[in-house]
Amino acid sequence: MTTLPMFPLGSVLFPHMPLQLRVFEDRYLVMLSRILESDPAEFGVVLIERGQETGGGEQRFRHGTLARLVQMVAPEGFVGLVAQGGRRFEVIDWLEEDPYPQAEVQELAELAWDDRLLPLRERAEREVRRALARASEFSDQLWPPDVELSGDPAAAAWQLAGIAPLGPLDQVSLLRSATMEQLLDSVIEYTAALGEAFPDEWPEEDDDQ
Repeated sequence: MTTLPMFPLGSVLFPHMPLQLRVFEDRYLVMLSRILESDPAEFGVVLIERGQETGGGEQRFRHGTLARLVQMVAPEGFVGLVAQGGRRFEVIDWLEEDPYPQAEVQELAELAWDDRLLPLRERAEREVRRALARASEFSDQLWPPDVELSGDPAAAAWQLAGIAPLGPLDQVSLLRSATMEQLLDSVIEYTAALGEAFPDEWPEEDDDQ
């Protein structure tokens, strides 16, 4: 097990996905100063189950992702961070805050890629890009439908989970996937379900494409 400084957020961080943060609370500024003493500078990210990102006292989900700091700027009033999602973990025990959240965590095994999953990954990509295109007609989306994915198929699978326009509970479920096949199946299921709100306007899936 490993002791990690923790940053509970209102969103899920996936492996191979970027994270942008504005840090202004004193407790997290202290955390930042301490993790910068290590190489690499890393912290854990978990989703808040109940409560707010600021002020403390929130309840948190137990599954999260390691975030590695890759860029930092310090304009007046806050510190801006860019981090990259790495290995997944499960929180074993929450520790006393000092003054920021800390936890004992157990890293989860990496999901193994098998080239036999390539048709499933391609189908997941079609579903996600179609969902992004449809969602963009009704609201601004963080990721455009033509966003570029990694050439590594395992990394791209996680990126599909990260860019899909899903709610945080679905995202946590994806993060807990035990196999790459389960991850891709769930991405397809959750994104396809988004079309149920517009059944007459979404094209049918063609598995022969």
